[in-house]
Amino acid sequence: MLVIVAPGQGAQTPGFLAPWLEEPSFAARIGWLSAVVGLDLAHLGTAADDDTIRDTSIAQPLLVGSALAASEQLGGKPAAVAGHSVGELAAAVMAGALTAEQAMVLVRERGKAMADAAAVTPTGMTAVLGGDRDEVLAAIAAAGLTAANDNGPGQIVAAGTMEQLAEFADSAPKGARPRPLSVAGAFHSPHMAPAVDHVTGLAAAITVQEATTDFITNSDGTVLHDGREVLDRIVGQIARPVRWDRCLETMAAAGITGFLELPPAGTLAGIAKRWFRNQGMDVEILSLNTPDQLDDARAFCERHAASSQVAATA
Repeated sequence: MLVIVAPGQGAQTPGFLAPWLEEPSFAARIGWLSAVVGLDLAHLGTAADDDTIRDTSIAQPLLVGSALAASEQLGGKPAAVAGHSVGELAAAVMAGALTAEQAMVLVRERGKAMADAAAVTPTGMTAVLGGDRDEVLAAIAAAGLTAANDNGPGQIVAAGTMEQLAEFADSAPKGARPRPLSVAGAFHSPHMAPAVDHVTGLAAAITVQEATTDFITNSDGTVLHDGREVLDRIVGQIARPVRWDRCLETMAAAGITGFLELPPAGTLAGIAKRWFRNQGMDVEILSLNTPDQLDDARAFCERHAASSQVAATA
């Protein structure tokens, strides 16, 4: 069973698109998506510095555009798709619920609205690695923070004001290691409510399609097919916690055999490797980061897509 996933904000690094633009079809697609979104994604993914691509209004279109262009280079239909945070928009396109153009307009507006919401009060996010889960969650709540990302055992992300994050860091539970993230706001927390309102209004005017591939939602790991529900969940998720742990549980319950992360890959693949290993599952994992991996990635997709078809007809 093949699952393809798209990364979220924070995965981007300066120059990560450079090797991909040597592929003519990829470069052409990035050019088109740049025109749709009104940003030069090729320049941003090759020449822009870390501070520039850290900007929410830049990072989000860059990540979604890159994931979409890379996904079109692959063969083999996945049994399911998922995206972490903003990666859900790329996943919705792969599932067939949205067009690439709809996703790019939405991500442009999502990024701007979230950047505006983040500018109201200095906020941020901190990954909490290790520690007792219950103690970590209790300490996050005690500091007035939101457990914005639950990525599985040993990795919870707290979101809130910089003062709250500093207070938490000073009183973190035993064994917990706070690590500030390179993001520009308290995403997936109540601080993002104004962004939800803006994107909700835009989403209401979009014509959606029934998903032809299972879409695993960040909200609770549920598998969705109704296009309107897919879009509504994505929009609401702006101010709600990401339950990536439940997405992984859904993949495991469905019998996943292959997990492929689109570029810029590594973060979700690392989480999945630890999670599936802890579950005693033998899942093949591929981080797709450069075009010289494409032949292997296509073979990976075909192999695991074929296993999905066998399982579906068994």
